[in-house]
Amino acid sequence: MTKSNSEFDRLERQIAQAGSETRFRYEPQLRRLIARLSAEGKAVPEAAKSLHEALLCEAIEAQFDNMPV
Repeated sequence: MTKSNSEFDRLERQIAQAGSETRFRYEPQLRRLIARLSAEGKAVPEAAKSLHEALLCEAIEAQFDNMPV
């Protein structure tokens, strides 16, 4: 297992343990990990891409939670 894989596994566990109201806050860390993997020419796991997409959606939703209607 490479350092990047173990780092992703650790981050994935943290996200899974986070509450649904706060897990989107891990998006910047995951984005940086994906960018670093790409820059190093390594394959980005599909699980990482899917999780990142989900966190982005959650982050966008969170921006509108307290917006007056």
